[in-house]
Amino acid sequence: MIGSSTGGPQALNEVIAQLGRVIDQVPVLITQHMPPTFTTILAEHLSRASGRTVREAQDGEPVVAGRVYVAPGAIHMQVARRDGNPVIVLRDGPLVNFCKPAVDPLLSTAAQVWGGATLCVILTGMGSDGAKGAAELVAAGGSVIAQDEASSVVWGMPGAVAQAGLCSAILPLGQIAQKVTRIFSGERS
Repeated sequence: MIGSSTGGPQALNEVIAQLGRVIDQVPVLITQHMPPTFTTILAEHLSRASGRTVREAQDGEPVVAGRVYVAPGAIHMQVARRDGNPVIVLRDGPLVNFCKPAVDPLLSTAAQVWGGATLCVILTGMGSDGAKGAAELVAAGGSVIAQDEASSVVWGMPGAVAQAGLCSAILPLGQIAQKVTRIFSGERS
């Protein structure tokens, strides 16, 4: 799971481009605060940066390793279990933290679906979206990595999870993908 807002597209490009084989091992779900149409363009840019297929999520589609899902603009992306398998759930509900899509609905549902098997990265962004969901994720045994203040365009979102004591690591943007890769190679978060 990756959540971002202001400055997020550039940060996402850098992280996704460096994740390499981690993308083959797990699904990657991204919520970037953006309006419709722009998330389609973001997915295209991330696809070029990563060399993998990145696209907007579709309601009801299975969540599988090797795929990168971007929350469509102006709609919340969540996950649920159907017949024991994780699927994407798109909800056109009210704004959450003044945003739609918002990070909190994704993280809250990921905590329920995957619990301790979830790793979340909170990148640059204004406000505190992601903090509530990250707290639920950590309570379920998951881990959170936040981008540090010096490398963030705005340290609102990563700062909120860091100041709440929810992070297993607070790192410069250039070190986040390396840390995620090490975790998926067996290092403890």
